[in-house]
Amino acid sequence: MPLQKPWRDLERETVAAAPDRPGVYELGDGSGAVLAVDHGVLRDELKTALAYGDGDRVRWTETHTLEGARDLAAEHRDRLD
Repeated sequence: MPLQKPWRDLERETVAAAPDRPGVYELGDGSGAVLAVDHGVLRDELKTALAYGDGDRVRWTETHTLEGARDLAAEHRDRLD
């Protein structure tokens, strides 16, 4: 089950607007198919994804801790399989 958030284009402005907090994010292609689910400090993770061209779109949800983000990402991946 995908995150219940709207897709945003993965570009510099989006990365700059991302919170500097832990969270889970999805990377998607231009048609909205999920390519990857991961976790970490959102702004840092999205900077890397943008630099490597890992996707065209992104959506995320914040968590309170990195551990919480890791657990939520694992649950999310299990639902996608």
